[in-house]
Amino acid sequence: MPGPAEIKSMAVVMPAHDEEHHIGKALVALKVAADALHREYPNMEVRIVVVLDNCTDRSGEIAAAHTSADNRFSVVNVKLRSTGASRGYGFRKALEQLPAEDAAGIWLATTDADSMVPRHWLTRQVELANAGADALLGSVEPDPADMDPAVHRRWLELHPFREDHQHIYGANLGIRASAYLSAGGFPGLRAHEDRVLVERLRYRGFTVTATDSVRVLTSGRTHARAPEGFAAYLRSLATELPAGELPAAAGS
Repeated sequence: MPGPAEIKSMAVVMPAHDEEHHIGKALVALKVAADALHREYPNMEVRIVVVLDNCTDRSGEIAAAHTSADNRFSVVNVKLRSTGASRGYGFRKALEQLPAEDAAGIWLATTDADSMVPRHWLTRQVELANAGADALLGSVEPDPADMDPAVHRRWLELHPFREDHQHIYGANLGIRASAYLSAGGFPGLRAHEDRVLVERLRYRGFTVTATDSVRVLTSGRTHARAPEGFAAYLRSLATELPAGELPAAAGS
């Protein structure tokens, strides 16, 4: 029985909507991870697409400043108003630039513009893919600097860092291109597009691996961009706290 196809090329997508306060740091971290990948796999082709979705702030200006001198990056502007549609658009653009006949040898990774990936984010994904994974669910930690300590503690209680966890985060996801295409790609949803895609992959029998070995630091903000998104979930955690641990209201 043949083993898993070796990963020969990589596409990374970062969707963004008005992320001027975070996207610079997110791109710096992603470039460090891409550089580490090139040192480990010097012949691997890498395409990174930043999808600016209906941005009205300085996200585009900041993205251009960080990527214009690096031909691995491209920045596109869309008006999709959907994280899922933006991820899907970015992967289509990236795959247009990679060898279409070898989808099993292409790895797709995605993170968010308010998140910082670790240096080994891409190299570890290639290691696990070459060992047989068709999809990787990485862990995330909301930035404690953004959060009330009680809410952060509640998060850690509910999301312990361990292998084989049960959580799915669009900010830390990797998929073999052949599996992604077989599952129909990201649905064009404003939230939970990552969960729907992973459900489709599992239904089709692909190997989905959950790991804490690639942990991403993401914004701990509670101002929600999507009604059922990550920030809305963090805000909901505050409602579960005992009265004595509730965060102080702004201005109190």
